[in-house]
Amino acid sequence: MSLALQIQTGLKEWASVCNALRDGRQCMLLRKGGISETAGEFTVEHAQFLLFPTYLHQKLSNLKPEFRAGFEERSEEPGEVHLAVAGVVTDIIQLQTRGQMDLIDDLHIWMPPLIDMRFNYRPENPLYLMLVRAYQLQQPITIQNTPAYAGCKSWVPLDKPVDTQNAKPAMSDVAYKNTREKISQLLQVV
Repeated sequence: MSLALQIQTGLKEWASVCNALRDGRQCMLLRKGGISETAGEFTVEHAQFLLFPTYLHQKLSNLKPEFRAGFEERSEEPGEVHLAVAGVVTDIIQLQTRGQMDLIDDLHIWMPPLIDMRFNYRPENPLYLMLVRAYQLQQPITIQNTPAYAGCKSWVPLDKPVDTQNAKPAMSDVAYKNTREKISQLLQVV
């Protein structure tokens, strides 16, 4: 799937994860919220989105030490949000066991306690691994962080579409393809 020329939806995610996607250090997100089951099929509200960085709930201790540089601890969300990365969901994998995340430990920035917390929070709900092809916007934009964007919700409609033309992939085509294949093989996804 190619990137749309404009996107008007944001997906709220920790700023540290947005940076890892932007820099090609990671190509996955973990989700329980913002996802719904429809007729037995797993769906994401938007297959393409802008990463909307958040700060309030991210913790330095949840990141592997080698990925802590540049971490910003904040007691509240900033008044302005810098949108610099677009994402395209390429795969959605329902994780069956905690051990699956151990198999791909070298492909993400999270510490084990965070992964444990994600599995243990509302254990009746499945945990999904979303593989995301990230793109660095040629012209990042800054928007006001209005009350409409506040709260614990994953998806936020943006006031205006954001131009994504000439966005640069965070990973080369070959690197992304190889990473997807590695994850699929390790998790035995068919």
